[in-house]
Amino acid sequence: MASVLALTTACGGDNGDDGGNGGNGGDNGGSVESSIELPDLSGESLEIAAVWTGAEQANFMAAVAEFESRTGAEVNFVPSGDNVATFVGQKIAGGSAPDVVLLPQVGVLHEFAEQGWAVPVDDTVMEQLNANYADGWRDLGAHDGEQYGVYVKAANKSLIWYNTTSFENAGVSEPGTWEEFIEVAETISDSGTPPVSVAGGDGWTLTDWFENIYLSQAGPEMYDRLAAHEIPWTDESVTEALTTLAELFGSDRLLAGGADGALRTDFPTSVTQTFADPENPAAGMVYEGDFVASVIADGTDAVVGEDALVFPFPSVDGDAPVVSGGDVAVALAPEGEASEAQMALLAWFASTDAARIWAEGGGFLSPNRELDTSAYPDDVQRNIADALIEAGDDFRFDLSDQAPAAFGGTTGQGMWQALQDFLRDPEDIDGVQQYLENEAARAYGD
Repeated sequence: MASVLALTTACGGDNGDDGGNGGNGGDNGGSVESSIELPDLSGESLEIAAVWTGAEQANFMAAVAEFESRTGAEVNFVPSGDNVATFVGQKIAGGSAPDVVLLPQVGVLHEFAEQGWAVPVDDTVMEQLNANYADGWRDLGAHDGEQYGVYVKAANKSLIWYNTTSFENAGVSEPGTWEEFIEVAETISDSGTPPVSVAGGDGWTLTDWFENIYLSQAGPEMYDRLAAHEIPWTDESVTEALTTLAELFGSDRLLAGGADGALRTDFPTSVTQTFADPENPAAGMVYEGDFVASVIADGTDAVVGEDALVFPFPSVDGDAPVVSGGDVAVALAPEGEASEAQMALLAWFASTDAARIWAEGGGFLSPNRELDTSAYPDDVQRNIADALIEAGDDFRFDLSDQAPAAFGGTTGQGMWQALQDFLRDPEDIDGVQQYLENEAARAYGD
């Protein structure tokens, strides 16, 4: 997988990838044969909730608008905020649950299924899933052997994006190992540019830093055991991963704005300060998934593939990590059965037609293996998509997103809070580990 990801910086590839497309060529021009038949839903109204804002929301709604055009249904978008489980719980308590919700944590899908809020998909949805998705992505949307969700948006969360000017000025090249990464960061700092932009104001980004290091250093088996809380967070493997991460978080010289500045930086700002001024960057590198491209395009004048390039997260005492994330669409019907319109919308999200429309907008990665990658707007995003599809089922899903929401996906507690505390004081590894274990034991019901 690492060798495939290494190609993401090669920007002279063929724009006419001939990958399978299930009759949906994604050729960005001319007519494209439809991959799905949808019912007439004239007069129907649906409400959909998701975390997205800005360019991500706009590109998502372009795919939704096509569903409205084909069916006659009206779909209204409601922003959920980061704490999706809390938002939905409050809506259900008030008797106004959204019809479909996009969940960024697979752990929340399991919670919703167990509480009877989410409903299993029907045959029309399964037809699209079986045609377009690998087993691994279908399994992530299932609970106790039943299919509840459709993964509409994937993320390759093992990427580091860099400002090409900062690398040129420092005379450095893309690192392949963590040791080389720290050396590159130090050289960029010596050249006068703060090397790494960290979005410490958003706890979820810090969990992603930890997960990549832990997966590479401890290995997939230990990663799976930690994700299931089969080993405690006080385990020596966690100590080793935090010690490695402290090599970055514990050096103000390597962080744009130092630790204090990082803790005041949200995710969009972490990207824009790296690329807003390509010739005089406020930071040389920023870590996060493929969706960084959307923020670059929406918030800066930098050009992905020219001013902004990307390399795989460096290996740490093992193989280079491949951590994936994603958003799963589920239908909610806490007091009854799902409607035809709800199932039609889920089937639409599982189709190559919907994936193509969203991909054309950029800043998006589809788990739909039948989508022709020529639909993506540039070679960087196209190659990232190829790498994800070629990985098949050989990846690990975001650890915090597998956990109960109280531990892995809530502001001010669990992993988000613990790693913000760690960024604030990287020397207190024992204290952070004990807090993580206490929070995990409570959330997992141990």
